[in-house]
Amino acid sequence: MANALSAAELGALGGKARKASLAPEERSEIARRAVEARWEKAGKIVRATHGSPDRPLRIGEIEIPCYVLADKRRVLHQRGMVFGLDMSRGSSSTSGGDRLAKFVSGKAISPYLSQILPAVTNPIKFLTPTGNLAYGYEATILADICEGVLKAREGGKLQKQQEHIAKRCEILIRGFARVGIIALVDEATGYQYERPRRDLEEYLKKFLSESLVRWSRTFPNDYFKHLCRLKGIELRSDMRLPSYFGHLTNDLVYRRITPGLLKVLKQRRAERGRPSNKLHWWTSEELGHPTLLLHLGCVVGLMKIHMDYDKFYAQLNTVAPIYPEVPELWDDPADWECENAG
Repeated sequence: MANALSAAELGALGGKARKASLAPEERSEIARRAVEARWEKAGKIVRATHGSPDRPLRIGEIEIPCYVLADKRRVLHQRGMVFGLDMSRGSSSTSGGDRLAKFVSGKAISPYLSQILPAVTNPIKFLTPTGNLAYGYEATILADICEGVLKAREGGKLQKQQEHIAKRCEILIRGFARVGIIALVDEATGYQYERPRRDLEEYLKKFLSESLVRWSRTFPNDYFKHLCRLKGIELRSDMRLPSYFGHLTNDLVYRRITPGLLKVLKQRRAERGRPSNKLHWWTSEELGHPTLLLHLGCVVGLMKIHMDYDKFYAQLNTVAPIYPEVPELWDDPADWECENAG
């Protein structure tokens, strides 16, 4: 009896059978995606995190697909740029044969666009969020091209058959200011709604200590004394504070210092410490601990002037309102800027 096939041999046979059952275009697509995956893993190609063909950059009736790459570069799709400038598609080559590269390197235009010529002749290769290979240019290049074409026309250098491109450049240049193109791409791709969250994540890192620091005298005795008084609890030297005081402190202190602070402090404690660690032991010396002390001074000061907890709480909400855990979708990023940031 023949020897039984090994698992590897069986797998190879199954792979061959599957390959034979695929159409040529399906095999080509699988091979292409495998190559792109290797490129991405090797760091030779960047994937876009935001953008899709159905959410293009719109300027009047002109639509140009746009993307934000993982390294935060904003790019416009190559063919979209060509169509947006009202050029014929021309060759599909991504170097000298490309229609846009030929136009920019022409005798009439190149003197006005010499600085961006290398970028146009060497487009950015990237993967769209769905994994398709694409080519594009940094978004500001569109403004550079428009300015160069209009200067060439002003200098009488454009050929008659290029006038329609100049007219399209007029439309584009009116649709965005040079510094505004980034904001337009962010809006089209939805990246603008990620910025408050990402900026907040970077800011919160400044509040956290890399290792546990047993800060002493962080919560003053007055804090617990007046909290007991306002809650109608007799404070004794031998007493154990009610467990719900921890929830009150989260509410009165940590949720009001900066957005998401309570969440990241708990995460840091869970990752590097123990449940018994006090949250303020994970605040940084540079920003976290000093800001905590400043807020506690405000809280204790308000406690001292009130005899009723509800009235104290209402005034605290006015002076230092509670932040939600993360910015909401439609929040204005400016509302999340902390006065003591920096």
